[in-house]
Amino acid sequence: MKAAVITFPASNCDRDARVALKAITGKEPVAVWHGDSELPKVDFVMIPGGFSYGDYLRCGAMAAHSPIMREVKAHADRGGYVLGVCNGFQILSEAGMLDGTLMRNASLRFVCKNVFLKAEAANTPFTSGYGKKPVIRIPVAHHDGNYFAAPDVLKRLEGNGQIAFRYCTPEGKIEASANPNGSLGNIAGILNGKKNVLGMMPHPERHADPLTGGVDGRILFESLIQAIH
Repeated sequence: MKAAVITFPASNCDRDARVALKAITGKEPVAVWHGDSELPKVDFVMIPGGFSYGDYLRCGAMAAHSPIMREVKAHADRGGYVLGVCNGFQILSEAGMLDGTLMRNASLRFVCKNVFLKAEAANTPFTSGYGKKPVIRIPVAHHDGNYFAAPDVLKRLEGNGQIAFRYCTPEGKIEASANPNGSLGNIAGILNGKKNVLGMMPHPERHADPLTGGVDGRILFESLIQAIH
């Protein structure tokens, strides 16, 4: 799998993403700057977490208009795979590549901890590996992860199987107590209609090596490799 990682001003998880991808794929991902007007020929594009443009205006609002995002959209339109994590999810939402928006956490506080997730759509290129492990543990670190969408949008996401992950208890129960940010329906990640674009607030790249506390995030990337090859 040939991968690229986009870096914006104030991205801070781009190196984590590149390290994880190199370890999993055996290939050095291409580092792409937000101001580039061309995207290398790759299978997969990752938009990492951070605070692009200092979260000025709205999280991801300015980054969504960076020159490279036109190429990322074109890549997705051709069927290429895209993953936006944390700030990357916010950017994809602001760019209109994913439905809904990410608002300030209900607690109005930054949340940084491990959370449990339930893989709701286990038959997608990103989640197929979670079929035998529906409950996983992955860290979050965000201030604006409160997912919101209009009722008709939520209904469509549900009906189309576009909800990839929900926050849950260790036993897999979808409860308010397991929701770290107030997201509607405990939503932690969603897919686009073609299911080749995924946005999620938890950081799979941070749980891709036993030395970082877990490998549940690694399964996502391995699932994608299987889908591509």
